[in-house]
Amino acid sequence: MQDSGSTAGLRGIYSVDGTVAWASGTGGTVLRTTDAGAHWQKCTIPDAATDGATLDFRGVQAWDARTAIVMASGPGDKSRLYKTEDGCLAWRLVFANPDKDGFWDSINVADQDNLMILGDPVEGEFSIFSTTDGGKAWDKTHDEGLRSKANEGAFAASNSALLVNWVDGPAAFGAGSPTGARLFIECDSCKGKTSWTAVPMISFPKAEASGIFSLNYRDWRLFVAVGGDYTKPNESSGTAAWSADGGQHWTASAKPPHGYRSSVEWSEALHAWITAGTNGSDISRDDGKTWQPIDDGNWNALSLPFVVGPNGRIARLNAAALK
Repeated sequence: MQDSGSTAGLRGIYSVDGTVAWASGTGGTVLRTTDAGAHWQKCTIPDAATDGATLDFRGVQAWDARTAIVMASGPGDKSRLYKTEDGCLAWRLVFANPDKDGFWDSINVADQDNLMILGDPVEGEFSIFSTTDGGKAWDKTHDEGLRSKANEGAFAASNSALLVNWVDGPAAFGAGSPTGARLFIECDSCKGKTSWTAVPMISFPKAEASGIFSLNYRDWRLFVAVGGDYTKPNESSGTAAWSADGGQHWTASAKPPHGYRSSVEWSEALHAWITAGTNGSDISRDDGKTWQPIDDGNWNALSLPFVVGPNGRIARLNAAALK
């Protein structure tokens, strides 16, 4: 465990290199460490003079100790992006949600020019915003493949509902609804135009509070998805699945994590997957087929070696203990 110096609910975490890391959460909170978590610095609140202290920063991405971008999740223009280039002394508003009925769930960043945002459905279609010039101009994707079902949405639980292969592949995101979870996958060459398809994820539970909360990959063919029902944190069934063909076909984990999970990540150093949620964390050494408990802490999001949770909780993974 580490001393964050904060009581904010933390859902954003990004480790640049294990030494430099950024965290974010409720109350306009942004934290930064430059010494592997020995000390966490409270950053200046973006737009502190107006409503910045009311914002909930669910996502953060960073490039170094000075440069980072944070995503606020909230109704309408309470969903925003801010960027700092001076170690969080000052922030610049990059983009505010133009949809008054929208709500942002996740941001994925390739570099300082190329960014993509996932938002809940507006007028029956999931919201995908993208920029190729660092946020000067934004495009919103309109595609029949993004049509949503009744009460279907993505989850802003850990900034890992959206996954993008920026090098040579598509984007994908997970969602949930009372009629079941679905994985949406982009196809760059379908019928000569960009389009999206939805794959039913029958192993996950059906409810408004249920579905896929986090998605990650090892080589863009081997995927792991985690989730469940966040109102039932100790329910282990329907909390994880894996795919070996780029997300087209899925198999439920034979031995799932020991509860609802909101974040999952592959560790090349450990050659294992780590997943975390509100009743603890688990490890898989066989690509998501089986999971073993690590701890029983209360967590929201991972960016190895760090994990964050409510009430300012931050911890660093003791990799030696896992070996």
